[in-house]
This record gives sequence, C-alpha cells and structure tokens, in this order.
Amino acid sequence: MTTTTLPAAACEQTPQSSAQALRQNLARNLRKLVRNPLSVAGLVVIGALLLLAAFAPWIATHDPLAQDLANTLKAPDAAHWFGTDEYGRDIFSRLVYGSRITLYIISLVTVIVGPVGLAIGVISGYFGGWVDTVFMRITDIFISFPGLVLALAFVAALGPGLDHAVIAIALTAWPPIARLARAETLSLRKADYIVAVQLQGASATRILLRHVAPMCLSSVVVRLTMNMAGIILTAAGLGFLGLGAQPPVPEWGAMISAGRRYMLECWWLVAMPGAAIMFASLAFNLFGDGMRDVLDPRSE
Repeated sequence: MTTTTLPAAACEQTPQSSAQALRQNLARNLRKLVRNPLSVAGLVVIGALLLLAAFAPWIATHDPLAQDLANTLKAPDAAHWFGTDEYGRDIFSRLVYGSRITLYIISLVTVIVGPVGLAIGVISGYFGGWVDTVFMRITDIFISFPGLVLALAFVAALGPGLDHAVIAIALTAWPPIARLARAETLSLRKADYIVAVQLQGASATRILLRHVAPMCLSSVVVRLTMNMAGIILTAAGLGFLGLGAQPPVPEWGAMISAGRRYMLECWWLVAMPGAAIMFASLAFNLFGDGMRDVLDPRSE
C-alpha cells in the first residue's frame, strides 16, 4: 500500500505564507491611504485631536474653568492665544479640554451604534420574511425623521445632559448602519460558501457570527468613520441648544452658544470653537473617504 504525503516544506511554509500575505495586504492598504493626500491630512488632524485630548493638562495654558473677571472678553494675545470669554476663561484651554468631550461622544456613540446596527442588519438580511419586515419598518420610522430633530425629541424626553445626549445620538445613528449591513447580507446569504456551511449543519448563529458579520465589517467601519462628522455636528447642535453638556463644561457647541451674544464685537468667542468643529468634522470625512478607498475590494 502506498501513501501520499505532502512535502514537509509545504506544511512549514503555510503559516509563514499567511503572515507574509497579511503583511503585504497591510502594506498595500497603507500605500493606498498615503497616495491620497487629503486622507493623510484628515488622519493628521485626527491624530492631533487625540494628542490634545490625551495630554490636555500639559497642553492647556490655563485652567479651563478658572474665572478671571479682570480679563473678560480679551482679544487673542501672547497670554491668551485664542482670547478669553465673558468670564475671563481662556478659550484655548477650553478648546483643548473640549476635545476630550468630543472624542468621548464619538467613541461612545460608535461603540453603541456599530454592534447594534450590524446585528440588526445581518439578522434582517439573513432570515428575511417577517423578521426583515419588522426590523426594516422600525428602521424606516427612525430614518423618516431628520437626525437632529429626532435627537432633540429624545433629549427632551430624557432631559439635558451629556450622557443623555450620547444616548439620543446613538438612537438616531444606527439605522444607516443597519441598512448597509442588511444590503451586504442579502448579497452574501446565497453565496456558495454560505450554502456549503449550511449543508455541513452549522447553526444560524454560527453562520452569522463567523461568516456573514465579518464580511460586512469593512463597509460598516467605513460608514462609522464617515458618520463621525455627523456625530460631532449633532453633539455641537445639542450643546448649542443647551441640551448637551451643561455649563461650565467646555463643550464646543455650548461655547458657541455662550459667545453668540458678543460675536459682533468679540469674534473669537464663536470663531475659535466653530473652527474646531469644522476642522474635526472635515478630518473625519476625509479619513472616511480614504478608508473607503482602502477597504473597497473593487479598488485596485
């Protein structure tokens, strides 16, 4: 009796080949991202925002909550780079500490809406039938209202506050993720490898967790990245209306709201936090565009 064995070298090279392929894929994706200067610019701004939030006590030149009534509404100078507000608080320091609040909102909303939207989308798309009908009708109800209006309604019901604003934004941000995951699942559930796994007796839970959801992750990550700009704007809108972070917390939208009474004479009260919101939103949009190009399997 003769037996056929695989060469030992081929067996030994399999893990190495897999690791090498992974390194090559990462290097290729990095080259794609670097070739887009706008995406690199967005990534640089996001990195700067993360550094500001992480090292705020060392970067800020003043206590963001300390009032100095002798220096109220002071124009930008060497002592106060971005000027002071109506209570003499340093605007630069408040913007630096405000980056923590912005990243806190973005992170918490993303952690909530990512898994929720992905779960609803893949379950709806895989099972179809009445499950799909129920989930998608609920999704349609949420999508039919503008996001900011719906967030205002939820915050009005929950009450003003930073945590309530996060919950309200999360409740309005998951439907697009669910729609995207459902569309991806509809194109995957009849694929040959899914049918093969079903014939092997795999449960629906295993198929969704091991085979369907991972294939939807790249699209969901791109959408979440691009949604971050909308999260920043919605959080700033709630703060401007007094429904988000409450004074004296240095939230960018609340800073604009407080400074609008003096904006004609003291432009820096509105211009500085407005510029921070604009650059942060633009950076996440540009980075999201780059991530879409990198993770799109049809791109060369």
